[in-house]
Amino acid sequence: MHIEVDSDGYQSPRAGGIFLFSLVAFLFLLFVFRFWYLQILNGEDFAQQAQANRTREEQVYATRGLLQDMHGRLLADNRPALCLALVPDDCPDIPATLAQVAQWADLPLSVLASRLQLDTRKIKPFEPQVLVSDIPFEQMVLIEKQLFQWPGLSIVARQRRFYPEGELFAHVLGYVAEANEAEMEADPDLRLGDVIGKSGLELVMENPLRGANGLNRVEIDVLGRQLSKTQKYPPKAGDNYMLSLDIDLQKAATAALEDHSGCIVVMEPETGKVRALVTRPSYDNNLFTTRLSPEDWGMLRDNPEHPLYNRVIQSVYPPGSVWKLMMAGLFLSEGINPKETVYCGGSFKMGNRSFRCWRAGGHGTVDMKRSLVESCDVYYYSMADRVGIDKIERFAKSCGFGSKTGIDLPHERTGLVPGKAWKLAAVKEPWQKGDTLNVSIGQGATLVTPVQIAVYVSALLNGGKLHKPLLLENEPPEVTGLLPLDQKQMDFILDGMHETAASGTARVINRPDATMGGKTGTAQAVRIGDVRLRAAQMAYLHRDHAWIATWGKKDDKTYVVVVMVEHGGGGSSTAGPVCAKVYSALFDEKAPEPGSSEKPSAENVSAPQGQAAGRSD
Repeated sequence: MHIEVDSDGYQSPRAGGIFLFSLVAFLFLLFVFRFWYLQILNGEDFAQQAQANRTREEQVYATRGLLQDMHGRLLADNRPALCLALVPDDCPDIPATLAQVAQWADLPLSVLASRLQLDTRKIKPFEPQVLVSDIPFEQMVLIEKQLFQWPGLSIVARQRRFYPEGELFAHVLGYVAEANEAEMEADPDLRLGDVIGKSGLELVMENPLRGANGLNRVEIDVLGRQLSKTQKYPPKAGDNYMLSLDIDLQKAATAALEDHSGCIVVMEPETGKVRALVTRPSYDNNLFTTRLSPEDWGMLRDNPEHPLYNRVIQSVYPPGSVWKLMMAGLFLSEGINPKETVYCGGSFKMGNRSFRCWRAGGHGTVDMKRSLVESCDVYYYSMADRVGIDKIERFAKSCGFGSKTGIDLPHERTGLVPGKAWKLAAVKEPWQKGDTLNVSIGQGATLVTPVQIAVYVSALLNGGKLHKPLLLENEPPEVTGLLPLDQKQMDFILDGMHETAASGTARVINRPDATMGGKTGTAQAVRIGDVRLRAAQMAYLHRDHAWIATWGKKDDKTYVVVVMVEHGGGGSSTAGPVCAKVYSALFDEKAPEPGSSEKPSAENVSAPQGQAAGRSD
């Protein structure tokens, strides 16, 4: 390229012009490319981000579903609660703000910091995050006066669960409480401050009761102030449910237990609907809807009477003589003639050991029906020795024992029907004939829940159908199995129960205005050796458990009532009067005074046993 230069060294501006033109062209192309990148290639995404800077999304919390008794009276309600929330994006000094909230709420700063850190992983920093739930109104008034000093903090209204009947239905309803870290990690819909069911029906029915939250779109200005609000989609309230339980009956049954530790279950045999489910001692489930203090939790957790346990489904006990209702069914199914007799002289000899009857002098000649009415242990020893443990185990399991009933409550236990394989695995010892005798009277390793007894007695009344116990009024009956008995055999057992209520150990429940049937049981809690003692002579925890399993018919109503009193002493003397009061509430009349009897009962003596066989009646 030729460039002219004069004598003074001056260069023509042509080269500089080309460079300047190239630079301008490059910058122009760069701007065009950037414009294309921003407006065309990613224009939609950036538009959405710009819109997000102008609007925020706000959760609208759904109302938790209500729970009512069979007459529509509230058992679980919702009440407004004031909470303190933080919007991290609007807070210039989060550590100082958290320190102030910790002081207001009397909470460790580390707890609030961990809560906030957990929740920021789940929600956007411009959304309010609840730090403290359900602050008392008086305290919130004082806090509100200082809020202007703490940008980002605000008072939000949420709902708090309220149980009008308190401890009366605590074990059925359960309770709700704030979701913990593990629960929030497992459920993406949960956020800091959300409450969920932790036990009872609140836990089992969590999803339909919780409903679904809605969403609002909030328009804000550059300072974050709200300009307008529109609903993106509305919240869906949780479902309401009517339970099969009756408040009045529940109160009457609870009062009947008085200060005893124990439980009561009332069931309709034709449907499986549970009309009352009482377990004592109980607790106030409202304690858990607010911040439960360490002192309150310690009192509940360490209480030796275990108030958090639902004894109807979670506690297992030796059934004592109520087990004889099942054993009688087994004997009938095995073709044993109910007229066949056994002589009871007060004990049954097995090798070099004697297994005693609860009546020291014996019952004399006993057939099957009399064995039920007077609860003769020797009859069951003799027949069980003939039948053997394999058939006992198989028949008991076919009657629903050793399995869950399926009731819609968490942590139901199966109980235990012992057998040869079980003992070899659990105790590393072979089965002995003495073990069979213990099982025959509901002792040894045999364990049942009160609800299992209620289901079995109900099946005797409804034609052999093992019903799932129902807690919802509108839920249809659900049959989970059938008793391996025909109608004639079931009628025989029911007739024996009727005679037991009329003149035997369950006569405390007898009524002139109804047809009644029952079977008492006195189950040994610990082995006490070969010394006969009255209940009052024994330490409380060594006393026998008191059982009574009953049914009653009046007009067109039939109910099954099962009562179990822990360490109550005797079935007829302790559980029987409690049961009579429940029938008084059911049939709307006063129960008759229990008649006197010249016959000694099991609750007045403690029979020495071989192989740890306990008093059964």
